[in-house]
Amino acid sequence: MLRNYSNSRTLGDNIKLGTLTAFTAGTINVASLLIFLSFTSNVTGHYAVFSAEISKGNWTQVAVIGAWIFLFFFGSFTANFSVINFNKKSKYFAHAFPLVLEIICLLTVGIYGHFYYQKTIEEAQVMVALMLFATGLQNGLTASISNFLVKTTHLTGTTTDLGILASMFTQKRYRKNPELKARAKLLSSIMVSYVFGAVFSGLTYYYLEFSVFYIISICLVVVIGYDFYKIHLRHFNTQYRYSRIYKRPNALAFLYDKIHGTGEKVERKRTEKSKLVLEEKMT
Repeated sequence: MLRNYSNSRTLGDNIKLGTLTAFTAGTINVASLLIFLSFTSNVTGHYAVFSAEISKGNWTQVAVIGAWIFLFFFGSFTANFSVINFNKKSKYFAHAFPLVLEIICLLTVGIYGHFYYQKTIEEAQVMVALMLFATGLQNGLTASISNFLVKTTHLTGTTTDLGILASMFTQKRYRKNPELKARAKLLSSIMVSYVFGAVFSGLTYYYLEFSVFYIISICLVVVIGYDFYKIHLRHFNTQYRYSRIYKRPNALAFLYDKIHGTGEKVERKRTEKSKLVLEEKMT
């Protein structure tokens, strides 16, 4: 999900990344709405409130909401900064680092809310700010590594694109276009996953309260851990093949042999099986 970049990504990579991160975005948004009465997965509504507060001359609120918008912007900036600057050293680190920061922000909100939250306006404003920074990180990362195909923290653009695709599919020539079909599949999976995350958050918040942020963090750990597992499994197989080719056994090859059996044993079993088949045919 995180290893590949831009045009080297497959539809499967984008769907896996989109569904998991859209689920977390929907969960975050509804949780923040129920707890703090504020949306945190996008800033469209905050721009409207920001403008309204300017017209009223309420400069304290202007400063607070302006800071929220800036933190969402700065989260996106930080995610793409990591991608473009650390990509040559390690694609995995460059792509995983923003999610690690997001997990830290969400765990901070969850732990503080669980043990220390006194339900003051100032506390709520700070935690909303942290959550907006976290969702900015997520949206910036998914957009950056997918060549702007995957955006999971809001559904305005997704709904617009699906409406356009639905109208295009009224004509046969568009229905047969594999790129448009793939795009529709990706957007639909993001939309469904976001809604599912939002419903999950709404149903479980009254039982879990701030613990819901621990579940969100676990989902993000799955995203990071999936690629960590894939990378190390590939390295494991490479080491094993190296030891077999150059006849230099190592610890990884020994462990692999213990789990799967050596290639010689497998070949011997195949030979014995073929001999039995030949004997049966001859008799």
